[in-house]
Amino acid sequence: MTVYHLPALLNESIAGLNLRPEGIYVDVTFGGGGHSRAILNRLTSGRLIAFDQDADAEANKIDDERFTLLNQNFRYLKNNLRYLGISEIDGLIADLGVSFHQFDQPERGFSFRSDAELDMRMNRQATVKASDILRTYEEDTLADVFYKYGELTNSRRLAAAIVKARAAQPVRTVSDLMAALSGMVPPREENKFYARLFQSLRIEVNHEMEALTEMLQQALELLKPGGRLAVITYHSLEDRLVKNFIRTGNFEGESEKDFYGNVTAPLKAVNRKVIVPSEQEIGNNSRARSARLRIAEKI
Repeated sequence: MTVYHLPALLNESIAGLNLRPEGIYVDVTFGGGGHSRAILNRLTSGRLIAFDQDADAEANKIDDERFTLLNQNFRYLKNNLRYLGISEIDGLIADLGVSFHQFDQPERGFSFRSDAELDMRMNRQATVKASDILRTYEEDTLADVFYKYGELTNSRRLAAAIVKARAAQPVRTVSDLMAALSGMVPPREENKFYARLFQSLRIEVNHEMEALTEMLQQALELLKPGGRLAVITYHSLEDRLVKNFIRTGNFEGESEKDFYGNVTAPLKAVNRKVIVPSEQEIGNNSRARSARLRIAEKI
């Protein structure tokens, strides 16, 4: 049977939430429901609200009166909780990235290992696909996407090659994109190169960085004093943003000080060092290799 998703750092993240049996918690990345089930197992009279913008996650819905699943982007966290009559929460968990289910469905276009249309939409009701970006973006804008979200140093050459290729025929599928960039992929680094390239397109399609910043700001507003935030990231852009937010309360990482020069921040880090998977977990789930967990408590 195909596994929808194996949650990374499951025990560490659940322990980090410091769950109260009667508390109200939010899982903003429901997916296969691994983290949600672990939370529910530790609640008595508490409540769990889960978010997932991919309608496919509905198939994993948990039949429990304490549980609510919303087919929504987590950037709308506060409004959706307000609709449910919730104004404050005891904890929130986010396991960012792509689920096994999304990667392993060729027609979703998330993986460069299968030839399919370059879709990459987390929410299939959204109008813009990765193929639309490759078809319509100006060369400079395309280069900026590759550099900013994929950290590809040859982004301008890549963008120029795609613009040249699409003048002859559409760059719509994985094979089209690979053909357009033929000869430009570093030897023996094909997987790393395409992983970064696909990451950049996926982030742009789904507005992932904007959604993450909006969600974190709303989570801070909603958390009770002593409430916990647990975030699992999978690439340096996300991790840097989360690290800065926990350390300073903003995304630039610039510390604010009070009148007396003391650093003020609305959160305090629970784990001094970022938490990474054990060798045993990586052996059981190689896709967890890049997972990084940061936990914070609202002051």
